[in-house]
Amino acid sequence: MALRCGRKLGEPMSSQKMSAKVRLLNIPNGITVFRIFLVPVVVWLIISDQMQWAFFALFLAGITDALDGYLAKKFGLLTELGAYLDPLADKALLVSIYIVLGLSGHLPVWLVIAVVSRDLLIIGAIMLSWMLERPVKLRPLFVSKVNTAFQIILAGLIVADLAFALGLGPLNQILIWVTGALTVLSAAAYLVTWSRHMATYEIQPAPSVKQPEFRTSRRPPRRDERAKEPAHGS
Repeated sequence: MALRCGRKLGEPMSSQKMSAKVRLLNIPNGITVFRIFLVPVVVWLIISDQMQWAFFALFLAGITDALDGYLAKKFGLLTELGAYLDPLADKALLVSIYIVLGLSGHLPVWLVIAVVSRDLLIIGAIMLSWMLERPVKLRPLFVSKVNTAFQIILAGLIVADLAFALGLGPLNQILIWVTGALTVLSAAAYLVTWSRHMATYEIQPAPSVKQPEFRTSRRPPRRDERAKEPAHGS
């Protein structure tokens, strides 16, 4: 009896299907999924004021972020799924930490609003371009990479300071203003890039409906019909 997929019981899976499955479910993607599951763990540890464990969990998330990218490039395991999962895991972790630290009073509210609003604006711009059938691929800009690095450093130092009482208050205050400025610059740079892309959008004219042509054709009379017709003027 054959299965629904058309492969008989006991018949080995084709090499193409097997290779596609292996490419999809590889080790780097599994590590990225593990990092996504770390997000609620880190949030719970910060909320429950277990800052030392929160720091170690955040440190583990950073290691997995570097490890999955290294393995994917080293062994040629880059996949389209991984290209979406990796930034999703990073943004989920960063935004969650900033919201929790902001609600607990360890980060200024204006910075949390700036960080979250930037990501929401980028997501909204991408969705709008798809709705207008003008998809845009926003590649990470240099200012965006620097901004992400400062966001990670700031979050890590604040959690470390709360966990081990390192006395990093003055340094964190400087990093807060630098991160805020970079967040605004990054959002503006993406907005300019998106606006230039959408400026080339041209509304396609609606297809013209061709009106049907009605032709009246008269069949020429046959010879016998011509003979029956009376002569004019007789």
